[in-house]
Amino acid sequence: MITEHGIIPIPDHYTCIIDLLGRAGRLKEARNFINKMPCHPDVVGWATLLSSCRVHGDMEIGKWAADSLIELEPQNPTSYVLLSSLYAVKGQWNEVAQLRRGMRNKRVKKEPGYSWIKYKGKVHVFSTDDQSSPFLGQIYAELEKLNCKMIEEGYIPDMSSVLHDVEESEKIKMLNHHSEKHAIAFGLIFVPPGLPIRVIKNLRVCGDCHNATKFISKITQREILVRDAVWFHLFKDGTCSCGDFW
Repeated sequence: MITEHGIIPIPDHYTCIIDLLGRAGRLKEARNFINKMPCHPDVVGWATLLSSCRVHGDMEIGKWAADSLIELEPQNPTSYVLLSSLYAVKGQWNEVAQLRRGMRNKRVKKEPGYSWIKYKGKVHVFSTDDQSSPFLGQIYAELEKLNCKMIEEGYIPDMSSVLHDVEESEKIKMLNHHSEKHAIAFGLIFVPPGLPIRVIKNLRVCGDCHNATKFISKITQREILVRDAVWFHLFKDGTCSCGDFW
């Protein structure tokens, strides 16, 4: 860049290289690249590497990225949540519990998950613990119907998205209560066929909801747009515009 084009790299350029290597699963190369950088990655760079480690299940480099991210932003819950998901996949529940204790000691609070969908000029808000929606019965019935069809199509619930050491049946129940699933089911019930379903979520979409929404888009032949805290996800015909990397 410098010798041929006269462009001096800025942090965004380095983050792009980290992202490219991470998406390709070349995490050791990404680590070597970071170690040779003339400056340390910023928050976005470390978060990008940590997200790649979550996707590819690299605990060693993921821990390194999380520690570096926590050092830069000790009050940001994202690094704790992503690292917890890595530990959960490996079944290291003691490590998950230790992370939670660390969050409590540092007074780091994970923001509750909310999802919004607009219908006929009114915004409908859903959360995991909110049972106040007058449409809840219809939503649960729609999700139950969808779940049966999804399983027939090959859907398997992603238990690693539940960061609690509980029985499998309880994990499935918890997954079914995620706010974006409620918002999507609401959209399927009320938004006329042929129109896209648009949902906004305040947190990063979990792996199970992402996979489930791909199945839902295929089964219902509906276009579903989910804007989470990081990406725009356009689900259509069983695929997502993010390429399963977010």
